[in-house]
Amino acid sequence: MPGLIRGVARTAVVAGTASAVAGRVNHRQQEKWAGQDQQASEQQQYAQPQYDEAPQPVYAAPPVVQAAAPAPDRMAQLKELGELHTQGILTDEEFASEKAKILNS
Repeated sequence: MPGLIRGVARTAVVAGTASAVAGRVNHRQQEKWAGQDQQASEQQQYAQPQYDEAPQPVYAAPPVVQAAAPAPDRMAQLKELGELHTQGILTDEEFASEKAKILNS
């Protein structure tokens, strides 16, 4: 029986030692992989452009183009001109001159 106990004890010591060594190896590998993951994430972070921090371009507003005023109605202008001539505000020469301007435009 003493040989049996010695064999069991020896097996327990060997198994315990193996378990402790395996646990240490596993712990070291976990630390190593965690360090590699951290380095990879830092490298990736620095490799990517930081769009949030880049200055935004400033664009000028396009110039406002005003539409040309609609051409006044020739007939309305001639009627108004005729009324001014009839009222005596315009002389015959002024009336003829303004009438020619309206018709030639």
